[in-house]
Amino acid sequence: MSRVKMIACCLIVSGSAIAGWEYLDNGVVRIGVDRSRGACIGWFGQSTTKRNLLNHWDEGRFVQQSYYGAPDGSKWNKKGWVYNPVQGGSWDGKRSKVLKFNKTDDSLYAKIEPLSWSGGQACPEAIMEQTIMLTGRVARIRFKMTYTGEDQGKPKHQEMPAVFVDYALDQLVYYEGAELKRRVPGWPNERGKSSRHWMAWLNDTDWGIGIYTPGTTEFTCYRHHGDGTAGENGSACSYIAPVRTFALKKGVMVEYDVYLTLGSLDEIRTCFSWLRTKNEK
Repeated sequence: MSRVKMIACCLIVSGSAIAGWEYLDNGVVRIGVDRSRGACIGWFGQSTTKRNLLNHWDEGRFVQQSYYGAPDGSKWNKKGWVYNPVQGGSWDGKRSKVLKFNKTDDSLYAKIEPLSWSGGQACPEAIMEQTIMLTGRVARIRFKMTYTGEDQGKPKHQEMPAVFVDYALDQLVYYEGAELKRRVPGWPNERGKSSRHWMAWLNDTDWGIGIYTPGTTEFTCYRHHGDGTAGENGSACSYIAPVRTFALKKGVMVEYDVYLTLGSLDEIRTCFSWLRTKNEK
C-alpha cells in the first residue's frame, strides 16, 4: 500500500484523542469520516450544496471494511452470528478504536483496531487501514486489512466495501453485459452482477452516487425501509456491496481500491468508463 507521505502539516493523533468528524473538500466534492467510529466514511456530497448522500444511522452503516469468518458463538441481537470485525464498531453502539490518524490538505489516512460486530470485543488481529484522496468529482479510497488471527474456515462472501446511502436514492443502475439495467431492490439481500464493475444509486431524475470497485463483478443489495425516515441519519437506507469470495486465513492481507463519484447517470458512466480504461492499461 502506498502510504501518504508525512509532512509538517500532517495532523497525527492517538486513538484516545480522536473525536468528531474530519473532511476533505476540493471545491467540487466533500468527503467526511467520523473519527469516533473507526474513521469510517459517512459523508459524501457536493461541496456547494452540502447534501450528504450517505447514511450513517449506526456503527454498521458507513462506507467501511467488514469481513466474515466462521461461527464463533456470538449473537447479534439474540441471533447467532460469525466472526465479523467491523471498522465502525458493534451492533450495540460500541465504537472501534482509531490507532493513528493523519490529515493533509489533500488526503486522510487512518489505522483502525475494529470491533466484533456481534460481540463488541476488540479485534487486534484484523488491523484495518484507509487512505482517501480527492481528484475532481472522484474520491479514491484505498482499503487494507492485515489478518494475523486463526484460520476462519470456508470462503465467505466479503463486502468490498459495504456502502449505505440515503433512502431517497431508490434506483439501482448497473451494466449486465452490454445492457444497462435498472432495479429497485427489496428486503432482504438480493444478488446481482455488474459487467463493468460499477453500480449507482440514483433518484427519479437519474442523479446520485456511483461506486466502482475494479475487478469486482458480483454484488449484494437491498433497501431497508426501517421507520421510513430517509437522509443521513434515517433508519431507512439503500445498500450495496461489491462482493468477492475468500477465506480469512492467518497472514492474509486484503488490499483494494474503491472509487466514489456523484452526478447524473451520464456523468457517472463517463467517469467510471475513463477510470476503468486507465486501470486496465
